[in-house]
Amino acid sequence: MMQPNLIPTLDPNPLPAPYWVFKLLLIVTFFLHIVAMNFMLGGGVLALVSKWRSKNQPKGNRVFFDVAKKLPVLLPATITLGIAPLLFVQVLYGQYFYTSSIIVAWPWFLVLVFLTIAYYGFYYVSFQSGQHHGRAGGVMLFSVILTFLIGFVYSNNLTLSQTPSRWGGKYFSNPAGWNLNLSEPTLIPRFLHFMVAAVAMGGLLLVFMALANWKRDTEYARQLLQFGGKGFMYATRAQILVGIWFLASLPRDMRMLYMGDNPLATILLLVGVAGGIGSIFLMSDALRKENIRVAAYYVPGIVGVVILSMSVMRDILRNAYLKPYFQPD
Repeated sequence: MMQPNLIPTLDPNPLPAPYWVFKLLLIVTFFLHIVAMNFMLGGGVLALVSKWRSKNQPKGNRVFFDVAKKLPVLLPATITLGIAPLLFVQVLYGQYFYTSSIIVAWPWFLVLVFLTIAYYGFYYVSFQSGQHHGRAGGVMLFSVILTFLIGFVYSNNLTLSQTPSRWGGKYFSNPAGWNLNLSEPTLIPRFLHFMVAAVAMGGLLLVFMALANWKRDTEYARQLLQFGGKGFMYATRAQILVGIWFLASLPRDMRMLYMGDNPLATILLLVGVAGGIGSIFLMSDALRKENIRVAAYYVPGIVGVVILSMSVMRDILRNAYLKPYFQPD
């Protein structure tokens, strides 16, 4: 157990609103941020897949460049919607989040560098009209890799902020700030849990694009529907396996929260699993019947409930990790 004085003292200034208000705003704004982020990152991944599969076929390149034009809008939406939950985390858990940010200082600072370069890359690709296929694909790949790295750094920082017992060892072994939380057992499955979900949501982005093109270009809309719907189903299946890995990697007392020790957490887990499986079957039926309304309305509705459930589950888990050190009362 670590020494208590390694945790900074709580800010003596009182919160300007009840604690539950900030918790609610944290969950809601995180939900909005994660939806925008998933569309951005997942859309970029599927755009690259479509380009790789097309082998310079016009229709494949059309998907690539149509998605590319949306990324410079989705990335700032991700940033803007991410500011609020980051601020609420700092308000509620400031002494933990700031400390972990100092320990991983240089990777955390590099997030801004990676983000800026990725932003320029997405803009560059969006301005191409198809004449520089190879170069546009390479730039898109580089920007997508940078966004993956940003997510990896965030996962390192946030997992470290929840485990103060690791702070002393990491900081004193490397006080220069070149640290990551690679020894954390949940790091990789947690990171993949977000990244695989992003690919699934990227599939829904293509489904929405199919809906927008359904009347004026039905053939192209069907291509988008099939590609996006299948991408959603494959990624959601993988997400279920990654979720099991993530759950198994948790310490036993944390894992048991979702196995009956915490009724709300258990119900939310069941909702998430049932919603994920149900959305796969619903999307499969929609693709077989080419029912764009089911694919673009009902499936995203179920997925929205699943993401909201996962957001609350994530907050329950953080509270459980910090329970020995942090009492909201």
